[in-house]
Amino acid sequence: MKIKDILKESKKPFPSLEIVPPLKGMTAKELTDSVRPFMDFCPKYINVTTHRDEYEYRQGPDGTFSRCLVRNRVSAVAVCGVIMSEFKVEVVPHIICGGTTAEEIESKLYDLRFMGIDNVMALRGDSMTGEKRFTPEPGGYGYAGMLVEGIRAFERKIGENCFSIGVGGYPEKHFEAPNLETDIDNLKRKVDAGADYIITQMFFDNEVYYRYVGKCRDAGITVPIIPGLKPLSTARQVSMLPESFSLDIPVGLTEAIREAGDDKRAVYEIGTQWCIMQCRDLLAHGVPAVHFYTMGKSENIVRILKECF
Repeated sequence: MKIKDILKESKKPFPSLEIVPPLKGMTAKELTDSVRPFMDFCPKYINVTTHRDEYEYRQGPDGTFSRCLVRNRVSAVAVCGVIMSEFKVEVVPHIICGGTTAEEIESKLYDLRFMGIDNVMALRGDSMTGEKRFTPEPGGYGYAGMLVEGIRAFERKIGENCFSIGVGGYPEKHFEAPNLETDIDNLKRKVDAGADYIITQMFFDNEVYYRYVGKCRDAGITVPIIPGLKPLSTARQVSMLPESFSLDIPVGLTEAIREAGDDKRAVYEIGTQWCIMQCRDLLAHGVPAVHFYTMGKSENIVRILKECF
């Protein structure tokens, strides 16, 4: 079932999840066991992230170096297949511009259609390690909006409306955008190209999300905007998350974590309770769904789901 139809037909807000494909070496059973605790809460869909291929230089016996492809994780398509075979839940593989050509993406779309996958998340993806700015692959897409256009062009080519397309939104703006207004203009281009819904980057202040939705509506964006949440779980994330995702963490949360000091369990509890508070407030404000970034961990997310759903 397409996500756009799930959103349209759902009588009440629901949770959805995002998981990261496991490192190679994990078995399918280990993967499904890690997902199983979430299923008691009937998530409507599970997003599966895609990580672009990386390269490293390895020295050969003769002393010369060669550039070698490094793939450390199981593919998103393989993870989707395992989840589909084990659980009755929709899967949403991420498709990214980075490191792939339009032709390769089209081939992946054929595979997803063959598997009966109705949904994709269209993202630009990150820069290569060491790159200052994102560089598209020759013959690839430079922006998520172009990727959305490419997916819709694929559908026209085969004469079938295959996919519901989700895209990312940034309540505190994408770190490369000069300002929030420009970022929202870029988001509208993605929607105008054919995106059906938006899932936001994580945030820790709900007022940021509410203001963002208001600005998006003022800009003419009418599709659902689903808030994305991630509970803080370690004190290190107070500095790591702003650096990695260009977001703010409220003073009240940072002070509580600072006062917890070296008590790791206390920090974990503070992060969990803050996320519960956020989720309850979002539901009270009538959001259509809440999306949780699990990062492969279930304990804190399960607690939040028990409290809120």
